[in-house]
Amino acid sequence: MHRRLRVFGRKTVYRGKIVQLEIDRIKEPSGVTADREVVVHGGSAVVLAHLDDGRLLLVRQYRYAARRWLWELVAGGIEPGESVEKGARRELKEETGYRARTLRRLFDFYPSPGFLTERMSLVEARGLTKSRAAPEPDEVLELGSFTRIELKKMVARGKIQDGKTLVGLLWLFNACNFEARSDARRGWRNTIFS
Repeated sequence: MHRRLRVFGRKTVYRGKIVQLEIDRIKEPSGVTADREVVVHGGSAVVLAHLDDGRLLLVRQYRYAARRWLWELVAGGIEPGESVEKGARRELKEETGYRARTLRRLFDFYPSPGFLTERMSLVEARGLTKSRAAPEPDEVLELGSFTRIELKKMVARGKIQDGKTLVGLLWLFNACNFEARSDARRGWRNTIFS
């Protein structure tokens, strides 16, 4: 029963600076025929920025759609023709004023695949050096640095409500636990995530 997706028609309803809205008439591989509203987005880089002392950088900004101030991992859209690495470096510098010596792409995920094409790439940044922030003209950001313990408490108390940030932090907490257990079995302590 593995049929192919068929697209019978596509109508672009809106084109903006960041997204466009399309309505597609399709037949899904399951055989269902439907009209699907799709928000098209070019993708984003999400940065787990580690300071040398183990704290992580987050930014706090007002998000109109949520009608509230949110603590978030550094993140932003990938510009046309830009690599995830280049986008992550640009966003880190723009939002925090830090530059990273090393970046490691961890994994990609879809934040809302029911209607949004955006694919987010979680990237780990280390070896940070301070320079000067250069936020977009419409960005008002507060920079914060937090220990893992502080972040775990913020998550547990509902102080972090941004989805991409929860994905990144929960991955980090689990990775730290996994590596610590693996290292304990091997008889040595992991210094990267301590």
